[in-house]
Amino acid sequence: MGKDQHIVPHGDDWAVRGAGNSKVTSIHPTQAAAIEAGRPIAEHQKSELVIHRPDGRIRDKDSYGNDPFPPKG
Repeated sequence: MGKDQHIVPHGDDWAVRGAGNSKVTSIHPTQAAAIEAGRPIAEHQKSELVIHRPDGRIRDKDSYGNDPFPPKG
């Protein structure tokens, strides 16, 4: 399983950042665009896409792992 991908606020924009990375993977003008860019990375790495709110709190998670019995949220 790869690194979870986080969709985080980045100034006036939104960024995709791998868990534990100090640098962002990519920067986008909207949260939707960042989600669109982060989803294939999470799918490829079989990890989670963690979507944050503008204040940094977690808004949502999408799991792309191989767990046949993923937790229900």
